[in-house]
Amino acid sequence: MHSELTRTRVQELIETGLVLVNSQPTKGSHRLRAGERIQIQIQPRPPLRAEPESIPLDILYEDDDVIAVNKPAGMTVHAGAGNPRGTLVNALLGRGQALSQGGDALRPGIVHRLDKETSGVILVAKNDAAHAKLGESFRQREVRKTYIALLQGFFKEDNGRIELAIMRDPKRRTRMTARRSIVLANAREARTDWRRLAEIDSTTLVEVQLHTGRTHQIRVHFSALRHPVVGDTLYGAAPQLRIGKTTLPPLTRNFLHAAKLGFAQPRTGDWIELHAPLPQELREFLQHLSAAAGESPGRIDAALSAYL
Repeated sequence: MHSELTRTRVQELIETGLVLVNSQPTKGSHRLRAGERIQIQIQPRPPLRAEPESIPLDILYEDDDVIAVNKPAGMTVHAGAGNPRGTLVNALLGRGQALSQGGDALRPGIVHRLDKETSGVILVAKNDAAHAKLGESFRQREVRKTYIALLQGFFKEDNGRIELAIMRDPKRRTRMTARRSIVLANAREARTDWRRLAEIDSTTLVEVQLHTGRTHQIRVHFSALRHPVVGDTLYGAAPQLRIGKTTLPPLTRNFLHAAKLGFAQPRTGDWIELHAPLPQELREFLQHLSAAAGESPGRIDAALSAYL
C-alpha cells in the first residue's frame, strides 16, 4: 500500500470504486482471500472549496456584523479531509450570507470552532472588521464560553480548575494529550474551570468555563482526570453506560454542549449573552439515565433550569 495513504483516504478510494479486487470494485466489508489481487488507483482529491448548500440552520442572533448559530452535533464547521460537504460554512453560504474573507478561504467568517460532535453556540463574523475585533477578543480571553458536560465518575470537590498543557498525541494523531508542562515542543497552556451541577448514579453533570480554546480542550482535560465526557470513546468513554442491571442505549455523540456565549459586539462594544438550549437528544439521554438510576427527573431539570 502507498506509504502516504491514511485510513480515511483508503476508505474514500474504496467508496469511489478506486480499489479493485480481482479487477472488480469492492466494499470496505470485503474479506480478502489468499490469491486475490488488489489494485489501488490513486487519484488526487479534488480541491476543497466552501460551497453553498441548502441546509437549515437554527439562528440564535444576527446583526450587521455577526451571526450566531446553534450548531447541531454531527455538523463540521468547515470543509476538511473527509468532510467536504454539509458544513456550517456551506450552510451559511447557502442562505446567501456574506462572511468575512480575512482568514482561510475554506473558513470564511470563522473566528472559533466547535468539534463535530459538540453542539451549541458558535459565533461567525460577517465582515473583516468584525472578524479582526472578535479574533482579538478570543485571543485576549474576553469572550465568555460556558459548556454543559456529562462525565463518567464522581468528584470529591464541588468545583475545580484544570491547568494542563495540551499538544497533539504523538502516537495517535487524531487525539490530543495533556501534559503538566509546556516545555515539551508544541504543548500549549490551557485552563478549564468547572462546577458540579448534579450527580446521577456513576456520572457527574458539570458546567464548564473555558479560559483558553485549545483543540478538544474539555474532552482531553477531563479524560486526563479519568473522567471522560460520556459518549466520547476517542478519549476513553465507555461505548454504553451500565446503570445497575440496565445498559443504556448508546449516545451517538459526545455529551458536550456549548450552552452560553458572551461577547462584546465588535462595532458598538455592547455586551451580548447568547443561550442555546440543551438539545433534545441530550435531554432524553438524561431522562433514560435518571430512570435507570431511580432518580427524579425533576431534580435534574432543576439543576439544568438555566440550560434547558
